[in-house]
Amino acid sequence: MVSKAFILSAIIAYVEARFGQEQVPIAAISAVQGGDAGAAATIAGAAISDLLGAANSCAKLVRADQVFTELGGGADALAAAIGLVTAEKNTNPFANGNVQNVCGDATLPVTPELRGITPLIDPDVDVGGAVAALSASSAANPLDATGLSIFDLLDQAGLGDLVVSQAAAGGAAAGAGNNNNNQQANNNNNNNNNNQQANNNQQQQQQQQEAPAAEDVANACDNVADDEQDAQEDAPADEEVANDNNNQQAAAGTLAGADFGLCTPTITFQGGEGNRPATEFTFQIADPLARGGQGEALNPNIITNALCNQLTNVCEANDAAKAACEDAKAQVEAAGTRNKSTADLFNSLLGFAGAVTNPAGGPDDVPAAARMMRRGTRAL
Repeated sequence: MVSKAFILSAIIAYVEARFGQEQVPIAAISAVQGGDAGAAATIAGAAISDLLGAANSCAKLVRADQVFTELGGGADALAAAIGLVTAEKNTNPFANGNVQNVCGDATLPVTPELRGITPLIDPDVDVGGAVAALSASSAANPLDATGLSIFDLLDQAGLGDLVVSQAAAGGAAAGAGNNNNNQQANNNNNNNNNNQQANNNQQQQQQQQEAPAAEDVANACDNVADDEQDAQEDAPADEEVANDNNNQQAAAGTLAGADFGLCTPTITFQGGEGNRPATEFTFQIADPLARGGQGEALNPNIITNALCNQLTNVCEANDAAKAACEDAKAQVEAAGTRNKSTADLFNSLLGFAGAVTNPAGGPDDVPAAARMMRRGTRAL
């Protein structure tokens, strides 16, 4: 009989491979040589959030326009932008039947060289590989997208039943056309987003009546960063009450001049988040307000990037706090670690040294969990 420890190890390897597959365009964006100094790295870091499950499916098209227009418009910028257009966006297999949202805005992307190209979707939904084949062929030979959205292109190809059309956040196309990088402001338009969610739910009921069959054990852990919506739904009731009543008390750090506003900018590192095994450790934003719909992730850079964005979006932090967060984020990325020391590094740089990184009370680092796994292997 195959040991549970072996199965768990295989699942973790599979998840990390899938996550790496979905993050392929990030490295390409970082490597673009055009644009202002540091612009490629900044845009690449921001693009990570565009591929997360909670992100609007049109956001990565706005970002692709930004890649091309702000990074010089050369061959490397075009290739990186195409990679972002075709990239598979993370989805949540535990919510809404693993619905695959694609952009329904016919004005996006704005850049002519990027139009007519379709994206990949979760291979568990694209069982026959038809969507993947169309994505590859359209990247090489773009389709005629005159007046058509990406959803329209997939629908014309007979693949509309696998995806759901999603409207862009308010003003996204205009922002992209003017190169004003207003995507972040658009994402803060809560009224538009709430209406969009309601519309998407209606579209989902009309276009995708039957959810895909239940996934096997490997697919249950698929998409490392997929669980944003699930994490929000599964948040403890007391945290939801705290959010509703706006009673969160942000702790004061020791960083001079930094005011983090309504949030305590610390991250956690613990096992068992988002229905994962207790031995699978992930990073997460500790503060419920700052966390919002963000799901836990194996990659700390996703969490630090999301937290720094939230300082602007919801926390009302001052400029010194935002600058400190960006510096801490860069140092975490440079460290390249994925353990308790990573969370400790980030927290201490923001003035919260010693912050609890395992509030659930389990093992505080990977070695303890690894020892548990080894004992289980020997027992079997």
